[in-house]
Order: sequence, then structure tokens, then C-alpha cells
Amino acid sequence: MNGLDKIIARMESDIRAECDALAANAAENAAAILRDYQAQADAAARDSAQRAQTQAAEHLEHLNGSSQLACRQRVLAAKQEVIDVAFSRAAEALTQLPSQQYIPLLAGLAVQNGAGDEEIILSAADRQAVGQAVVDAANAQKPGAAFRLSDETRETGGGLILRRGKVELNCGFAEKLRLLRQSQSSAVAKLLFD
Repeated sequence: MNGLDKIIARMESDIRAECDALAANAAENAAAILRDYQAQADAAARDSAQRAQTQAAEHLEHLNGSSQLACRQRVLAAKQEVIDVAFSRAAEALTQLPSQQYIPLLAGLAVQNGAGDEEIILSAADRQAVGQAVVDAANAQKPGAAFRLSDETRETGGGLILRRGKVELNCGFAEKLRLLRQSQSSAVAKLLFD
């Protein structure tokens, strides 16, 4: 190995180490962002829950025994509405992240859910604003990855879709939050209303 080869090997090693450090930092930032927005969504849900509970209590005071069933149904609907609002606000908060937080979040979704050879489909706005940066970040985070930015766009409501051939995986925020709600709805309700 001559001197030039040693210099090139050293530069490649330094670049790899720097990329690994950037990827780890981006993952930590994305996790911190998600925690912050989850805390904000929880606080907003608690405020909404308090208002809903106050309204429900006022209704209960005015109802007699035969109308208590209707009142309980209203309380349940109000709780469901509060949970809807909490998840809706979480989705909205995610789509409004600044690009230095949004790019690692989208790249993380691709890396966590994809094998590394998929097309990444974004909304038209996201494709234009952060599309190539997301692909570059995802490829940098996953060794050997070859994610590609699709020419196609879809209104995802934030997030992305991974496509390999005819198979698509919806990693949009609405879908991820819907799945989270299905698996965690009782825990969210307990947190909000107990």
C-alpha cells in the first residue's frame, strides 16, 4: 500500500465515522422530538379531557335516572372525541416540524420499516422541500441501503410510503397513529381520564 492509498483509506475511515456519528445524532434528535411532541399532545389532550369532563358532569347533574344511559353515551363520545383530538394534534405537530427535525424523522421511518431498496413516495410538498435529503439521510443511516426518491407523489398527510415493486407499505403519520391508537387506546384513555 503506497502513501496515497493510506491517505484515501484514512479519509474513507474518517468519513464513515463522521456519518455514523451524524446518523446516531439524528436518531437521538428524532426520539427527543417525538417525546417532546408526545408530551405536548398529552397536555393538549388533558386540557380537552378536563373540558369534556366538566361538560359531562354538568349534563349528569341535570339528568334523571332514565336519562343516565344517554349521558354515559355522551361522556363516552366526548372521551372518544378527546382521544381523536389528541391523535389529530400529534399528527399535525409532526407535519409542522422544522426540516432539521422532519428529515431525520422521515429517514428513520424509512430505515425502520424498509429493507433499504425501496422507492420513497412523499407528498408533493414534502418531495419538493425535503425529498432528496430524506433519501440521503435514510441511505446514510442504513448500511448498504439504496432507497430512491419516487417520481410519484401522494397526499400522505405527513410521513411516507415505501414501495418495492407492486408492494407498498404505508408509513404515513395518519396510518402510524391509527395503528398506535388501536394498540394503545385503553392506555391513552386511562392516562387521560383516570
